Amino acid sequence: MKYEIFGDMLPAVEIELDANESIYTQSGGMTWMSESVSMETNIKGGFMKGLGRAFSGDSLFMATYTAQQPSSKITVSSTFPGTILPVEINEGKSYICQKGAFLCAQPTVDLQAVFTKTFGGGVFGGEGFILQKLSGCGLVFVELDGSVRRIDLAPGEKIKVDTGNVALFEESVSYNIETVKGFKNILFGGEGLFLTTLTGPGSVWLQTMTVANLASRLVPFLPYNNK
Repeated sequence: MKYEIFGDMLPAVEIELDANESIYTQSGGMTWMSESVSMETNIKGGFMKGLGRAFSGDSLFMATYTAQQPSSKITVSSTFPGTILPVEINEGKSYICQKGAFLCAQPTVDLQAVFTKTFGGGVFGGEGFILQKLSGCGLVFVELDGSVRRIDLAPGEKIKVDTGNVALFEESVSYNIETVKGFKNILFGGEGLFLTTLTGPGSVWLQTMTVANLASRLVPFLPYNNK
């Protein structure tokens, strides 16, 4: 399998498949493809697993695309301005990503919904109670908001992140929420009441923008119907 990610802040990934190679996406994820690529729609993993995916921001049904001849191509586009990140998953290593981050993957990659381990993380973490877990073996593409920075944390090393800017992290990384200290910091600091704390070991990917923040900036410029 070969791939090329193109585009700036509205990227897409073009994947070249050999004969009988496949990828799967959420329903409606394909943008264009070669005539030699076939499509099969199903509830990958069964109804309960599909229902979990739906709660985590993807569709109940998944579409599997299979090349019928060599050098067949399929293009999958992001749904929001940001970054498409390729992640190579090996046996024994899993990743947790924000809700709705999954774009497409090889069939050997497993996508499932997971719940945050703490009540505070679900209510105040910005990502919500339900996240997405990527495991198995193979290549997966995720779509993240804005630009992305990878940070490798040593065992016990911590980083504090504004809620919602945590895009992806290895499952070995501990995820928790803490309250911003200081009355003036809470009122005037502009960071809100809570921060996400990530503790190593493991790698984390942080995004520079969130959908919620972008939407809030656009609200003053939207026309209102006063009827």
